[in-house]
Amino acid sequence: MKVGDIISWEKVFTVEEVKAFTELSGDSGVHHVIPDERGRLTVQGLLTATLPTKIGGDFNVLASHMTFHFLRPVFTGDSIQCDVQIETYNEVSDTRIEIEATFTCKNRLDKVVLNGSFAGIIKDKRV
Repeated sequence: MKVGDIISWEKVFTVEEVKAFTELSGDSGVHHVIPDERGRLTVQGLLTATLPTKIGGDFNVLASHMTFHFLRPVFTGDSIQCDVQIETYNEVSDTRIEIEATFTCKNRLDKVVLNGSFAGIIKDKRV
């Protein structure tokens, strides 16, 4: 991994996932539990925010802070692509890397639904 790298992941959120997240989080706004005229539920913002955190988790990032800008609703059945760009990658010791990244999540219409950033560390697995 190096500065400038872009890591992507795409996901379609399901009704079952929104219902499970509603139960887990307690976020039961009517738009999350009653389908719209097209039969879709609105995906919780924090459920959508699991897209960049999934990528961070793939690389064992321990986040110290994250920012999220929720720009458009996401609905069940939408395909959302998340692109994470590495902005800072500093090996500060043999067992610690400092990392900063930005991310953009877009729907299938190429509209940005979520963007933001995160920073943290990656600790060597041997520690």
